[in-house]
Amino acid sequence: MIIAKEKEMPINGQIRVKQMLVIGPNGEQLGVKSKEEALTLASYAGFDLVLINDNGQNAVCKLMDYNKFKYEKKKKQKESQKKQKENHAELKEYRLSPNIDIHDFNTKLNNAKKYLEKGHKVKISIRFRGREMQFTNKGKDVMIKFAEELKDVCEMETKPTLEGRNMMALLSPIKK
Repeated sequence: MIIAKEKEMPINGQIRVKQMLVIGPNGEQLGVKSKEEALTLASYAGFDLVLINDNGQNAVCKLMDYNKFKYEKKKKQKESQKKQKENHAELKEYRLSPNIDIHDFNTKLNNAKKYLEKGHKVKISIRFRGREMQFTNKGKDVMIKFAEELKDVCEMETKPTLEGRNMMALLSPIKK
């Protein structure tokens, strides 16, 4: 596997080494050759000569189609980023109130539904202020109602839990 970055990989005329071990396009060793011999060998084969490793005396070059190599590397990088994005779903927080109005509730519900359909997680939280701490069950009912309304697109990952003055629950999208 080639570890060096594309910018750091000298090709053809950019190589400054006099002697190098040449590796063929299928991975076979072609032996130690001079720079000129290796370049003519690469041009006859229709490939580029790419310096893979240069640690003093033991320089290693490979015959390969460099543009194809860059394309494949970029393709693999995009694929790994795509997989990484799937694994790290974003988390959106919606703050509710124990005395939330029906229209505010529906607005937050619709926004959360859109966000869940994209495959992201939703955290719903309620902050109890003052005397509202005596009626935590009312806040829990609001959270459960919120989750019930969204049960067709999500499942409740964590039940509503009270931590100090905050109550939180986590909703995750249903896997397809």
